[in-house]
Amino acid sequence: MAANNRRMSGKKGAQVGSGGQRRKGLEGKGPTPPAEARKGHKKNRIVNAKAKQAVRRPAPRGRGGKGTSEMVVGRNPVVEALREGVPAVTLYVQQFIDNDERVREALQLVADRGGVHLMEAPRPELDRMTNGLNHQGMVLQVPPYEYAHAEDLASAAYDEGQDPLIVALDGVTDPRNLGAAVRSVSAFGGHGVLVPERRAAGMTAGAWKSSAGTAARTPVARCTNLTRALEAYKKAGIAVVGLAADGEHEVGDLEALGGPVVIVVGSEGKGLSRLVGETCDYRVRIPMPGGAESLNAGVAAGIVLYEAARRRA
Repeated sequence: MAANNRRMSGKKGAQVGSGGQRRKGLEGKGPTPPAEARKGHKKNRIVNAKAKQAVRRPAPRGRGGKGTSEMVVGRNPVVEALREGVPAVTLYVQQFIDNDERVREALQLVADRGGVHLMEAPRPELDRMTNGLNHQGMVLQVPPYEYAHAEDLASAAYDEGQDPLIVALDGVTDPRNLGAAVRSVSAFGGHGVLVPERRAAGMTAGAWKSSAGTAARTPVARCTNLTRALEAYKKAGIAVVGLAADGEHEVGDLEALGGPVVIVVGSEGKGLSRLVGETCDYRVRIPMPGGAESLNAGVAAGIVLYEAARRRA
């Protein structure tokens, strides 16, 4: 009878719930998403199209690679490097060093600059780091230089709406000449310097010092083969002008300097290498009534860059 009463009762037993879905359905959906995120909206279609175009674009070329870490050794070289703004990672100072004027200036320069680690090290450790050089208790570690790619120099010029003005160094092994060329390129509105990877000066601390700080804003690119890099520039419509003592044109007469141009400077002793000389569209000479046989790369580059800047003004 009790069982029968339960069946006849009007009370409902336990029922399976909705799991909160009905309550959630009554809740608001939050703020309306922006048009770019709403499927089917015109702005959403534009955003999706741009994303697909970006995927189809070729990947950017690799960079020109990194240089090697360098050590500046000795009190005077360290102080001069810090004065000239040469990039630095760590200043190593010998334990119990004689605290003279150069040591105090170096420590002050590091403190003012910020971002340079200061490490105290025993003399045997500094001897090991410098392979026994006369470090005088001070060693400055310079980070590897980040080289650009040859194509980056021309691309940067076109991005600014300008004709490329680039200097390429062929067989120049003195870092001071590289730094001087960088300084000249910066002074006359050029877009960078190109150097080969082998048998050529790189962006060392000496090059940084010779650039007088302009290396911070003037890129240096590195290539595996200078001849091939120059041929690629020519295919892109950039004239290649080589400096040679027996050049067919005088620098003041060459109209090509007023357009997109790469100025190739050889070493002071040997000049342009044979293959590079044959790749040039023009070979120009710098008149020297004083009778000097040649100019160093930095000075020669500066003279031709001045003529190019004059024609572009």
